[in-house]
Amino acid sequence: MDWDKLRIFHAVADAGSLTHAGDALHLSQSAVSRQIRSLEESLNTTLFHRHARGLILTEQGELLFDATSAMAKRLDAASARIRDSEDEVFGELRVTTTTGFGSLWLAPRLSKLYEAYPELKIDLMLEERVLDLPMREADVAIRMKEPSQADLIRKRLMNVHMRLYATPAYLEKNGTPEAVTDMRHHRLICQNPSSVQVSAAARIVQMLMTEEIRSLLTVNNYFGVLQAVINDLGIGVLPNYVTEDFPHLVSVLPELVGGSVPVFLAYPEELRQSKRIAAFRDFVMEELNESRKKTRE
Repeated sequence: MDWDKLRIFHAVADAGSLTHAGDALHLSQSAVSRQIRSLEESLNTTLFHRHARGLILTEQGELLFDATSAMAKRLDAASARIRDSEDEVFGELRVTTTTGFGSLWLAPRLSKLYEAYPELKIDLMLEERVLDLPMREADVAIRMKEPSQADLIRKRLMNVHMRLYATPAYLEKNGTPEAVTDMRHHRLICQNPSSVQVSAAARIVQMLMTEEIRSLLTVNNYFGVLQAVINDLGIGVLPNYVTEDFPHLVSVLPELVGGSVPVFLAYPEELRQSKRIAAFRDFVMEELNESRKKTRE
């Protein structure tokens, strides 16, 4: 099968248009059309349904697009390894983690990484969905549980505990709970029980809900919970890593602690030698060590 034709097919399938694919490939629309027609003839099948609004893949076209997509990801991985064979750290690094950890802990610290490697381009993908690292949906992940995907290098970073926090201003105005039953007189701020979250947080919320909480604010991520807490709206369920950057927050009912949540850094085996991965991994470890020192002081 002609590799050049496959490259053009992939661009057309991805763009959904001969014109847009031609622009990306620096080819005329007629040249792209000829290559697609030639590929269809060689395969004795139709790859696209053509209509006024663009192109739609046929069933056979979808099969071929799946194959070319996998090829493109493998080529990207090979290209990354080749680029990383040099001593300098540069190029794109796609990092995925949860919205809470990414926005509250990781993003505020990235300036140090950029200072060390100014030519690094980081694509930070914050979402609860677990991206497929072996299929190169991301290069490296930080997750609140051990990844189950095969062919991954894993490193346990730390343990996170879920606790209740409030501002001194809120507690001065509304009083400090002395027992779990006192929570019914306070506004609870937490992730929506139906949203994706670590099981430790869900257990605390479920337990508190049995106390007939009268006022409740739910948010679908910890960044929103934190914003509500620091603006004196109530007592929030938050991971303990937020306290380093918000030391004025007061731990409420400190004996009420969720189970330990392991945090892992993971990346594909094929990127073992990547200098970008190594630079990011070492940066995260150094920042965690600094955090532990501050906690001990």
